[in-house]
Amino acid sequence: MNKNEVWTGNWVAERLGVELAGDDRLRDLLGLALRRNPKRAHLLVSNVLGKHVPQSPSVVYGYGVALGRRVRELLGDEEAAAAVVLGYAETATGLGHSVADGVGLAPCLHSTRRPVEGVARAGGFEESHSHATSHLLLPEDPALLAGDGPLVLVDDEFSTGNTVLNTIRELHGRYPRGRYVIVALVDMRSAADLGRLTEFAREIGARVDLVTAASGTVRLPEGVLEKGQALVAEQEAAAGGGAAAGVSVPDGAAPRVTRVELDWPRGLPDGGRHGFTPRHRTALESALPAMAARIGDALPADARRVLVLGFEELMYAPLRLAVELERQIGGTGAEVRYSTTTRSPVLAVDDPGYAIRSRIVFPAHDDPADGPGERYAYNVAGAGFDAVVAVVDSAADTPALHAPDGLVARLAAHVPHVLLAVVPSYVPAPPHAPAHAPERPSMLPEPLRGPAFSSYAPDEVGWLLQDLSDVTLEAPTEEREEAIQRGGAHYAESLPVEYQPSERYQALFRSALDVSAARIAQAVGVVTETVLAERARRSSRPVLVSLARAGTPVGVLMRRWARHRHGFDLPHYAVSIVRGRGIDANALRWLAKRYDPADVVFVDGWTGKGAITRELAAAVRDFEASDGITGFDPEIAVLADPGACVRTYGTREDFLIPSACLNSTVSGLVSRTVLRADLVGPDDFHGAKFYRELAGADVSNDFLDAVSARFTEVADEVDAKAKELLSADRTPTWEGWAAVERISEEYGIHDVNLVKPGVGETTRVLLRRVPWKILARTGAGADLDHVRLLAEQRGVPVEEVDGLPYTCVGLIHPQYTRGATGADGKAVAV
Repeated sequence: MNKNEVWTGNWVAERLGVELAGDDRLRDLLGLALRRNPKRAHLLVSNVLGKHVPQSPSVVYGYGVALGRRVRELLGDEEAAAAVVLGYAETATGLGHSVADGVGLAPCLHSTRRPVEGVARAGGFEESHSHATSHLLLPEDPALLAGDGPLVLVDDEFSTGNTVLNTIRELHGRYPRGRYVIVALVDMRSAADLGRLTEFAREIGARVDLVTAASGTVRLPEGVLEKGQALVAEQEAAAGGGAAAGVSVPDGAAPRVTRVELDWPRGLPDGGRHGFTPRHRTALESALPAMAARIGDALPADARRVLVLGFEELMYAPLRLAVELERQIGGTGAEVRYSTTTRSPVLAVDDPGYAIRSRIVFPAHDDPADGPGERYAYNVAGAGFDAVVAVVDSAADTPALHAPDGLVARLAAHVPHVLLAVVPSYVPAPPHAPAHAPERPSMLPEPLRGPAFSSYAPDEVGWLLQDLSDVTLEAPTEEREEAIQRGGAHYAESLPVEYQPSERYQALFRSALDVSAARIAQAVGVVTETVLAERARRSSRPVLVSLARAGTPVGVLMRRWARHRHGFDLPHYAVSIVRGRGIDANALRWLAKRYDPADVVFVDGWTGKGAITRELAAAVRDFEASDGITGFDPEIAVLADPGACVRTYGTREDFLIPSACLNSTVSGLVSRTVLRADLVGPDDFHGAKFYRELAGADVSNDFLDAVSARFTEVADEVDAKAKELLSADRTPTWEGWAAVERISEEYGIHDVNLVKPGVGETTRVLLRRVPWKILARTGAGADLDHVRLLAEQRGVPVEEVDGLPYTCVGLIHPQYTRGATGADGKAVAV
């Protein structure tokens, strides 16, 4: 910095006592201003970032590239080629991209505050001191964040470190890796914060390096926040709320605007919002000279001082255009500067010792997700520019941009010539949707949630179902069974009349829950830890999709465990699968539009003989063939796998799971699912009913809370068991299926669909179907108390069997007609 120049932090330092201390380069890089922000009074204004202060584009780009080259030297070429660079919105999107250019071998991505329909969120985090805190990560290719190479995080300043550490913590939980590199123009940590990085690296078990251009600290006097707020209020009152300090803003005259057609390469991303690869970089480099020449040709011949003005997160494309324009016209004596518009509200003071001399205010013009608001362009008014080239993306080329109070008009009030260049907004193709996929309705309804549908809390599960609560679907059990066995109806076309438990049965349920809650909690923990460990190997975090309705309480408990033990907030949805009809294809389409199918984990309560396991595998194959959408893994995670049908389970013991004891009153008051042609069209979700009238008997949340309350006490056992299972051979043996085939023949049934093995399936037979008899393993204890009670109430014999592979097996009446008691469907005299 020239000794004769006034440092642009003097004004703030003198009035608030803020002191900037550091190495010799610090004051060249930074000035000070005041922000309208209740969390932080001061703003470090970078002179080389290209955000608030117009600067030579080659200087701005040069700083980022130089930092990137230092990162490559630190990593070496091999690790650099495996790295991914992540910049922070909005300030460091261009810096992050420039660092990636310096690394040379790495793709880049930047966080965004702009949701994009059809692009699944791969992560997000909070920036605690910012005026707009929520960041989204929306890579077109989810694998961009899933590699094990270094992650390079780029921000304009590294102050407390909170933002970067929050990011690493969030991403490391889902995409763990061994190395992180933090890059910033300036390291402004206080002495108290200096040790946090080392401690944090030790905590997560990864190496964390820091690369910066300069370092120092900001010393803040006591009460600086309150003093700063008072000073901002005083200055704004003195300025009369004008849009630009010291400069009037005339309205009314139509602005003179020249639109420049860039001929941006088709398919080339406009930045790193969805990822930008070295291949994209090569395409941009070859197109830049011609695009910059078009801008140069459109400039007035006498323009000697030109500003290229980017737009919020769109920093990199305008910067590269500005660098090339500077190269092309700099030799003629013209001066090119670069900066961008911003969301950040900063006080403007027309004083040489203050970093923000003027402020142009205009309304947001890109229909932001968080609603309308003011936007700003700093140090443009009164800066002597002959022309300004505003570069926006096509999403922001709206009527609001061209309105009388819009950005274009505001610029035209202060600069003689305004040029507008529009870069097409890059929107990735819908995920997993090949060209040959059949056309489907673009809008499926959002999931049903409690309390409007189900008694579960709205964040516990989203039901991908349609509400058929107003339709009469119930039929007496005997009528349903006769119709089903005669082939005149499918079991999913009607519902059984809801079983109303007696006081004795309710007491049995409570007793069973007391006895088994810890056992269930352990199984929940084991299956959840197994799922998380397997997903961590794939560098992803699961999306739980329970098979309604028996799987849904288990999905809720798995979600609770993940949050309890790891702080993970896993998405959870419930979908319908119907034996003989397959899974709800519309539900799969809804999931594929919002998530990577490979992240989906199907969840069920238990296995019997494995029929649903086979049903799901066949349904996924059919879905891939019909829709061309791949990636769904038909493997089911279950609480209990007595049939040895799956790899992912909490236990293979056949024991009482109290959620099997009841129907809707332990499953969120939701019926089993319904699939009937006159109610469920080809573009509808399968249906179900919400039995609001049974709220007085509902124990759904009692069950969940009783199990969740035991999570802490079983944690050690869970860790040991999960570790043991993960190293064991869990290949399904299908022992259950073989046993069912043998029983079917031994008892003259000759239909495996009428043999329901295991405690859970036997309970379903007694509650929903017409049971013929119950087979119980000799010596089975309290796990069968409720089965014996239900069998007694329905007059069904219980036969003890030696060597039964399950605790019990329920046999549906093989040839049911009303009045029949024999296996041949005829009445038998007793």
